[in-house]
Amino acid sequence: MSNSLLWYTTRGAGAVTLVLLSAVVILGVLSTQRVQGPLWPRFLTTGLHRNLALMTIVFLVLHIVTAVVDPYTHLGWAAALIPFSSDYRTFWLGLGVISFELLLAIVVTSLGRGYLGHRTWRAIHWLTYAAWPIGVAHGLGTGTDTFSAWMLAITCVCVAGVAIALVWRVASGSSDPLAGARASFRREAR
Repeated sequence: MSNSLLWYTTRGAGAVTLVLLSAVVILGVLSTQRVQGPLWPRFLTTGLHRNLALMTIVFLVLHIVTAVVDPYTHLGWAAALIPFSSDYRTFWLGLGVISFELLLAIVVTSLGRGYLGHRTWRAIHWLTYAAWPIGVAHGLGTGTDTFSAWMLAITCVCVAGVAIALVWRVASGSSDPLAGARASFRREAR
């Protein structure tokens, strides 16, 4: 495989990972808000969220593997697995490793969700809110195309999409139709 093909594959897989992970975060927010309509059943949001999460991992692994085997960066596997151990863009690459490891924790616990219980799984799943911005920071600091028009546009759209979803989630409050009744029951049970 030529060095330029590895370089383009690493860049492309990183950009696709950013888009997919942003979509996963947005769909996760929509899922927690129980968004549905006549043309968009709730199970579609959940199913799309899960499938895009798996596709994100595929592109993330492609991004990592091609970056490691690319002779230009001389990363090695230790740099891909141990944060801040690389001589190449140490801080920014370290952020990418941390983001990857947070996502890996989310994937592993999601696969074992039945064994963990909902509360434990959900607490770990909140790591997504750390993994995504750390991954964005990694791309901004490490990416060779960060300030090219196309990558800047992709990054801005992804950041805006996630920001809008998060603001909407915070502004809309609880989406649990039984939250009020549950809180009332807990107060009376004390």
